[in-house]
Formats: sequence, C-alpha cells, structure tokens
Amino acid sequence: MIAINFQPEITDALEQFSQIIKDQSIYSVYQPIISLQDGQVFGYEALTRGPKGSPFHSPLVMFQFAEQQGQLYALEKLAREKAVQGANLDNKQQLLFINISSHVLYDPQFIPGRTQEILHRHGLRPENVVFEITERSSIEDFSLAKKILEHYRKQGYRIAIDDAGAGYSSLQAIAELQPDFIKIDRSLIENIHINKVKEYILETFVTFAKKMNISLIAEGIEHADELIKLTRLGVHYAQGYLLGRPSEGPSTVDENLRMLIWQHRKIEGGHTWTIGDLATPVQIFDVKAFVSEVADYFKKNQESSGVVIVNDDVPVGLMMRDRLFQQLAGQYAFSLFWNRTIDGIMDNAPLIVDEYMAIEQVSQMATSRSIHRLYDLVIITSKGKMIGSASIRTILESITNVRMEFARVANPLTGLPGNLQINREINKRILENSPFHVVYADLDYFKWFNDRFGFQRGDQLIQYTADIMQQAITVCGTPRDFVGHVGGDDFIAVSSTQVPEMLCQEMIRRFDQGVQMFYEGEEWDYVRDRTGNPVQSAGVSLSLSLVVCSCETLISLEQISQTAALLKKKAKAQQGSVYHIKGV
Repeated sequence: MIAINFQPEITDALEQFSQIIKDQSIYSVYQPIISLQDGQVFGYEALTRGPKGSPFHSPLVMFQFAEQQGQLYALEKLAREKAVQGANLDNKQQLLFINISSHVLYDPQFIPGRTQEILHRHGLRPENVVFEITERSSIEDFSLAKKILEHYRKQGYRIAIDDAGAGYSSLQAIAELQPDFIKIDRSLIENIHINKVKEYILETFVTFAKKMNISLIAEGIEHADELIKLTRLGVHYAQGYLLGRPSEGPSTVDENLRMLIWQHRKIEGGHTWTIGDLATPVQIFDVKAFVSEVADYFKKNQESSGVVIVNDDVPVGLMMRDRLFQQLAGQYAFSLFWNRTIDGIMDNAPLIVDEYMAIEQVSQMATSRSIHRLYDLVIITSKGKMIGSASIRTILESITNVRMEFARVANPLTGLPGNLQINREINKRILENSPFHVVYADLDYFKWFNDRFGFQRGDQLIQYTADIMQQAITVCGTPRDFVGHVGGDDFIAVSSTQVPEMLCQEMIRRFDQGVQMFYEGEEWDYVRDRTGNPVQSAGVSLSLSLVVCSCETLISLEQISQTAALLKKKAKAQQGSVYHIKGV
C-alpha cells in the first residue's frame, strides 16, 4: 500500500477528517457487475468517495488516513450506511457488494444487526448484500474469521473474496473462508485473450469454482476481446470500464455488448436452451388493480396458480393463488383487503429473469429460494418487458428430459454425444443453410499405444483427447459449437467459427503439449502401425480433417463424410500431428 505522510499538516487534516465524519459528507458511486450468461446487470459494487474538491476525495487517501488515526471503524460504518442509502437496485434479485476491511470483522462494534436496520429502512434485505473482504493479509486467525462470517451468512449475507490471483493471501482466504464469490484481479484479466498462461490459470479457477459452487467475477475489463475470452471460458460475472463506469445512478448495458455476451456464452453440456424457450402466457394485472379483481379471476380459473403484477408491461410483483386466499382467510382480512389494491399484498420480490438466461442457471436460482417461495412462478422478460412465465416443474422437467436424452445416446467413456446426435447436429446445420465446418479427429498409432501401455492408459488418452477438443472449442469456437465421439479414437467437432484453421491449430497444440505425460519417460526406436509394420515415430499424433461447408450449393451428410475420409488419408500419410482442409 502507498505510504501517505500527513505529518506537516496533521492537525488540519485531522480536523477536516473529523468534520467529514461529523457531517457524513462522503458518498457512494456504484459500478455494475454484469452476468456473462445474459448480459444483464447482476449487481453493483459500492465505491466510497470523499467530498469533491477535498484532499480526502480519493478513497485510498481517506481510508489510509482513517487507519493511521484509529478511525477506520467509524469511516467504514459510515461508508456502509451511505452505500445502502444511495443504492438504487433495478429489481429485488440484484446484489449490492459492500467492501469491508478484514480486521474490521474483529471490531466488537461491528454489529450486522445495525446494517440490517439500515437495509430495512431502504427496502433491502440481507439477501441483497455481499460483504466483499479486502486486506486479506491482515487475517491472522482464519478459524475466528470463518466463525464470524458464518454468523453473518446465517442472517442472509453473502461473502466475496476480492483480488484473487494477486497474491498468496487470496488463495489462502479462499481455502479457509469458502466464499460465495471470488473476484479475479485485473492483473489476471488484462490481455487474457493473447496470454495463454493467464488463460490456463483462469481455466483452473473456473473448474475449481464449479466444483465448489462458487461464482467468479472478473474485474477490470476494458476491451471487448477480454470480454469475449472470459465469456467463452465460462466466467460467471464481470465488471470494468468497458461494461460500465462507477456512477451515482443505475446502469444499463450497451445492447451491442449484451449481444456479444449472448453470442459467446458458454453452455454446459452443449445444451443451448434458454428460459425464453419455456415462456408461457400468464395473466397480468395492473399494479393498482383491486384485490377483489384478482380473487375473482382465480375463482373463475381454477387451473391458474399465479398472476403477474405489472406497471406499464414491466413486472413488479407476483400473486400466487394459495397465498392470496390464505391472506383473505383471516377473521377480518376479507373486509380489510377486498377493496384495496393488489400492490399492498403482492410479493414485490419475485424471481424475474431475462429470456436469454440459461435454463440451468434459472433452475439454480429458483431452487435456492426459501421453502415457502420454492414453487412460485418464474417471471420471464425481454428487454425488461413481460413475455411470460415458467413453473418450477416445467423448468426441472426440461432439464431432466435433456439430460436423459443425452445420457441415452452419449459415449459411456467420454460422456460426449454419440453418432445419433452427431448426425442430427450436422443435418440441422445443413438445413439452416449457413456456413459451418466439420473437424474429424483421429489418433495415429493408438493401437500401438494401447498394446504397449495397456487399455486403462488407452482410455485415459481417449478422455484426454475429448477434453482438448472441448477446450479448443471453448477458446476458438462459438457457443453453438458441438463435439461428439464417433467411437474408439475418432471424434467430430462441428463449428461456426470464422477461423476454422485456428481451431485445428489449437487442438493440435493442446494435444502435442500434453500427450508426453502418458509415456512417463519411456523411450522406443519405432512404433507399429495397424498392420504391425514398424514405423519411425515420436509416438501418438493427431490427424485432423477440416471440411469447410460454405452451403453455397446443396450438400449432404454423405458428401461431408466422404470428404473427411479422403482428408484423413492425406493427414495420416504425414508424420506428426497435422490437419488438411477442403471445402464442399
């Protein structure tokens, strides 16, 4: 941290600082955090600023001075209050990230109940707040810190670790505190689209976060290429000047950036359905409709489980049938509520999602709700306007059906789609009549490897090949791209990337980089081909056939297959990992 020396004018500085605390003259600005699934604003990070024109306008100067003078708790307490007071969340699902120094956790005056009072006054709940832990290096007793944070979690607050990747302390804090969010430091994000080491590190973070059910937030995004790479890698959320600068009011995402995110987002398991595919019509009522109108509707439409409350086509609430009649069942409730407007008793914090959000993500959000809201309708919007709803049953059934179909025809070794789905995918691309590419992959001298090292190691090499093809698609492909397992050591990739040669080069690079580990240092003078003849070779290699389908003329699955077979022969006639290309 930068050392700041106030000694020559310490008295004046202390008087100014004390006056700032007394007058409560600090304020908050809010930087948006964007979902890399649907491009919507997921939440805001509150950033404290001192009075404009004051030497304490910079938060770095102000907070360091407060720490030097033993006034850090007073400043942080005021900063939290200002963050809540100025927050203007667009909906009840958005989160407010509030920075707190780790050593403030141990302060006996740090009472979360006080924060809860402020939240209540401004229409927020602990579930809307994420405490973002900074200054992790000052945590000396992780067991105590974990116990304190667990106390806050039970009240509904969530925890984020800031600046992950910037030092050992962040990794230790992740391991010990098990946060809900990990914020990836700008040092790992900058130029990640051209830095393979950073890309591999972030791939590891994504895998780890998935296993631990932790969400990743990439910080400091300033360029579209960085955004595309992070979206393709499967990072959950992002913030940075490209997506929105800190401001005192709410933010909107540039439509071009939103579409860029949607085009490049990573879809788990190759399933491309979004919640918008499940949207069904639902009855709507104006926010000033009478309770009696809604009750009459439910009486006449017994099959309806809920209605959406709107204000100019923008959903603002939900009224479920059972909850309405429960409220009207009280001794005086009927006469009390019957002629009042529905906004007085509706659920004003329903789950509202954008049509482009992945069904799996919506399922996680819906099933994490409290038990009394678990079966409430999920409201679906398009550009903020109401388009329909989906029930939790419909959402779960759609996920189950897709997974059952996938499991039925998937290859049991790699879990990738088999021949039936491969043929469907290629035929679908042909019918769409848009350019696409087919990459046919085959391992050279795999039989020799299997005979020499055993079938178990052979299976591991097959799984490795499946992994590198999927990783290459993630880095160089598009969200709709597809990887299938024909059988044995043969694979297929179907891509719409504009640079298919780069995709092949990435597959070869990843394969050659990792295949050496399967030999465990063994050496040989030659390998044997499938007929048993000795051939000089460094070991197993990867042959790729790249069939470019321009769709300018009518093509067929058989034509693509025959072209791939001819290219395969050419590739196998050469030593080492290579690819050959031809258009159809």
